[in-house]
Amino acid sequence: MKHSKYIYTTIAMAMAIFLSACKKDYGNLNSPTIEQFLGNASKSELNNLVSGTESGMRNNMAFYLDDVGTIGREGYRFSGSEPRYVTDLLGANDASLSSSNFYITNPWAARYRVVKNCNTLIQAATNSTLITSGEKSGYIGFARTIKAYQLLLNLNLTYTKGIRINVTDPDNLGAFVSYDDGLSGIASILDSAKTDLGTASVAFPLAGFNSFNDAPGLLKVNRAIAARVAAYRKKWDDVLTALNESFFDVTKDFNLGVNQVFGTGSGDQLNSMFIPKNQNGEVRVAHASYATDIKNGDDRINKATLRNSTASLNGLSSDRDVWVYTSSTAAMPIIRNEELILLYAEAKINNSSFPDAITALNVIRRGHNLAPYAGASTTDALLTELLYERRYSLFYEGHRWIDMRRYNKLADLPIDRTGDDVWTEFPLPVTEQ
Repeated sequence: MKHSKYIYTTIAMAMAIFLSACKKDYGNLNSPTIEQFLGNASKSELNNLVSGTESGMRNNMAFYLDDVGTIGREGYRFSGSEPRYVTDLLGANDASLSSSNFYITNPWAARYRVVKNCNTLIQAATNSTLITSGEKSGYIGFARTIKAYQLLLNLNLTYTKGIRINVTDPDNLGAFVSYDDGLSGIASILDSAKTDLGTASVAFPLAGFNSFNDAPGLLKVNRAIAARVAAYRKKWDDVLTALNESFFDVTKDFNLGVNQVFGTGSGDQLNSMFIPKNQNGEVRVAHASYATDIKNGDDRINKATLRNSTASLNGLSSDRDVWVYTSSTAAMPIIRNEELILLYAEAKINNSSFPDAITALNVIRRGHNLAPYAGASTTDALLTELLYERRYSLFYEGHRWIDMRRYNKLADLPIDRTGDDVWTEFPLPVTEQ
């Protein structure tokens, strides 16, 4: 298949570029030493694959967050050198989303690069005779967990167009599967990883996983991601089951969880979601509705700080900067406790367990300087409250567009220019057509 070979050639080239800049930590997986990994890898070599996989997860995440943040009207990326942030992504002047532009090709390829790393790690751990069975299960469980997470991010973009789940053999890629089958396949990979991690005994060299860098910790992360997937599938009992096996805790810090981390060291990379406040030219601004819709006293207004002067481009304007990633080394959440508390509330609402849902929502409200919820105890009222809390708690973490889509509320998102659109999904990259 022409497109199959093209995408993996692109992925291999990108891997070579990325990994060659990080030789100290990750090696070059596309050189002849790949046989060393797949033949009989040592624990040190497997750890290099783990580190490279974690590092690769950061690549092109700013494109992903700008994609979903712009279409979800969380904010706008103003760039004098790149107008497509405010034309294609918003449908301006009859523009449409292109299958060949950076906003889909870059994040799509980056996620599948990590999937390729994960498949290499699975094969290398399977073949190795230099590690224990518990370590083997640990490496495979880690790889499957990250693989599932990466596939989910791509599925979020292409939605009904689907994704490829089976990409183990670059010369014989599996067919595209539907959105529902994609979620089912991702859930299955996570469940397989759960089984692996349940019998594993290994600690991972993971910079952003804090206390979750061993098999029991990663199992909790796996179940946290599984809870998100179950919510997308509207399997509310499964959400609650997965949360009970995760690090979910209404008494713990909202930021408890795992992150992608950045640094200034040689071979590292900076968080490109960071743009200084009050900058001109290249800015990332909050949509005006972020401030107008927020409740009085809600401290999450600090995620969109007032500018010294209004920023404008192509008929759009805002007087607030996005201030979620406050430095070039600020961490980027993968999944954290605040989202899990909201997933618990969502499951309880959809199961009509309203008192439990309100208790969880009030944990979030109290944490952000708001009085307890005083609205109606109905599904509609509580879902409105839930979507408000998710909007402000998870601002620019990649959720608003997906949330509005899965509750059939995309038509409620604001349109600032006549003729603009709110897209439902991205086209498949041209290399997949």
